[in-house]
Amino acid sequence: MLERIRVGRIPRPADCFQDRQVAERMRAAAGAGETVALTQVLAGMGGVGKTQLAAAYARDAWKTGVEVLVWVNARSRDGIISAYAETARELGLVPAGHEDARKAAEKFLVWAETTTDRRWLVVLDDVQRPADVNGLWPPAGTSAAGGRVVVTTRLREAALARADHHFLEIGIYTPQEADSYLRARLEERADAADRRALAGGLGHLPLALAQAAAYIANMEITPGDYRNLLATELLKDVVPEEGHLTDDHQQIVTATWNLSIDQADAAHPAGLAKPVLQLASVLDSAGIPHTVLSSPPALDHLTSHQPIRAQAVDAAMVGKALRTLHRYSLIDHDRSAIHHEVRVHQLVQRATRENLAAQPDLGPELFAALADTAADALLHVWPEAKPEFEELSRILRANTAALGQAAGTALWNSADGLPTVLIHAADSLYQAGQFTTAIPVFTDLHATALRHLGPDHPDVLIVRNYLAVCRGLAGDVAGAIVAFHELFADAMRVLDPGSDPDLIVAITGNLVYWLGAAGDSAGAAAALEKLLPAVTRAFGPDDHLILIQRSLLARWRGEAGDAAAAVTATEEVLADMERVLGPDHRDTLIAGGNLARWRGEVGDPTGAATFEALLADMERVLGPDHLETLVARSSVAFWRGQTGDAPGAATSFAELLVDAERVLGPGHPRTNSIRSSLAYWRNQMGGQE
Repeated sequence: MLERIRVGRIPRPADCFQDRQVAERMRAAAGAGETVALTQVLAGMGGVGKTQLAAAYARDAWKTGVEVLVWVNARSRDGIISAYAETARELGLVPAGHEDARKAAEKFLVWAETTTDRRWLVVLDDVQRPADVNGLWPPAGTSAAGGRVVVTTRLREAALARADHHFLEIGIYTPQEADSYLRARLEERADAADRRALAGGLGHLPLALAQAAAYIANMEITPGDYRNLLATELLKDVVPEEGHLTDDHQQIVTATWNLSIDQADAAHPAGLAKPVLQLASVLDSAGIPHTVLSSPPALDHLTSHQPIRAQAVDAAMVGKALRTLHRYSLIDHDRSAIHHEVRVHQLVQRATRENLAAQPDLGPELFAALADTAADALLHVWPEAKPEFEELSRILRANTAALGQAAGTALWNSADGLPTVLIHAADSLYQAGQFTTAIPVFTDLHATALRHLGPDHPDVLIVRNYLAVCRGLAGDVAGAIVAFHELFADAMRVLDPGSDPDLIVAITGNLVYWLGAAGDSAGAAAALEKLLPAVTRAFGPDDHLILIQRSLLARWRGEAGDAAAAVTATEEVLADMERVLGPDHRDTLIAGGNLARWRGEVGDPTGAATFEALLADMERVLGPDHLETLVARSSVAFWRGQTGDAPGAATSFAELLVDAERVLGPGHPRTNSIRSSLAYWRNQMGGQE
């Protein structure tokens, strides 16, 4: 018997969870589907219980024999792909160490559509953009044993309410459901009349009822007392989230949150829960690392903004404040969820931010300090650009994107230029070799920087420099050259060589590099020879930029036909790089690869064989999917062939082609080069595999 598989964490049942009428409608719709795969879309505003309904449905499906259950955090396309890829690994459709999530996800979708008779259920929780699911919808109507899909979303869009989807509007509790819930939560604290009045006053909204019940129980007051407090705490002029809430509901929910926040803030450590929630309100609602909220920048901010300053705030106090906020249903604090331990409902975040900004005179100042603190906290915990830290970096990038959206203009100061955290987040994609993914990130950052800083600000030129490099590394060499020509002209027009020499040199060096990459090796070498003496005098011989330029000059000399000169120059710069940058630095490894290549070009295959050891270092330091690692693998395969092992070369290039198509794409110039090399070495074998 095949093992049953569950992927993803189904949320725990809510306290006193109600088996609502809408749940029966879900079950009825699923039953009507018989063996046909059915997609059900649960749509409604935040706080109505969509996720809990989907979770209850999933648990029931598991109990009644579903064999493959996949719970997906569908707030982003990456989240969907990651969950599908994990499922593919669990099903044995791809090897355990398979790194290409997109290909693995496709394997799962094909399995669900054509190759299985097993019963399966996929829950896509909290879809925020229909485009995120394009091409990732589990198949409908093809599984012999019956597949099921449940989607939760706040969107009411035609793209989700398709003819082949069962679209369910999830609204508030019915009066009977609300009464049943309050009776279970409040027990003897409220009679039937009190329950009806409280439910009516809160508009039968599940989230509002949950928070009200918690407040009543914790404060040991009556529902009547709570209604009186609610009436006096109603906020005016609160704008609801467009398309989801009426004004009345927005006021009620916000007032309920305010009461709960005040209660949490009074708990030990007093005065800390509210500023912790404020800090969390500008970060990613899907998951905030605990370390961000307890980092030194965060602790300094919390100490200075805590109303009751009996002592400096430490990490343990922040942990207690998070548990208090969790107890009052204001956040979800899960210590086992590594790197995304804190989750906050988006509407709670929004109400918290708006309440802070509405404080007379002090609000804007506090909000700006909050945005700066969040940025500093993210930077403080950001790890090195190493493969083993990529998951944390991905989560920090999501938090940075959320901060940029929540903070708006508060994060930007024309005197300070580009916010460091925004460029660092984009740079982390570049450092990880994710050049194609980095292009839209840098494009968006450039558009935002243009609005805030203007086209001639040096930081805007820095973003353009990154963007052009990523285009070239993603395969668009011609586009990179055009971009660098335009950027070089603008840099010469607006920058002062005396005050911005490093940026001018970087842009010039990149233009030269891509000219060489396009085939003008002699021109690139001549341009660098002309540039290098002046910049060496300006920066010093051990400057990182100078070392890179020296390595490039050696490369273009070799590309132009003087391999012996390339060997000598690369040996010299490699020794300096190892001394200044260290042997594991990315640029040191690249120079080592160049040296092995040019040694081979001058007839020293033993020297070229050092690629084998270099490749191991590159895989360890840069990761197996980094462009330079793939280049090193190509060189290893080539020199295997050059030493007489044509079958080994062909096998190596065949394996490399699979990875290059996955990582770079089938049309990337490097992929095409690998494909040509494979054909060559197969031909050398006489056509044998």
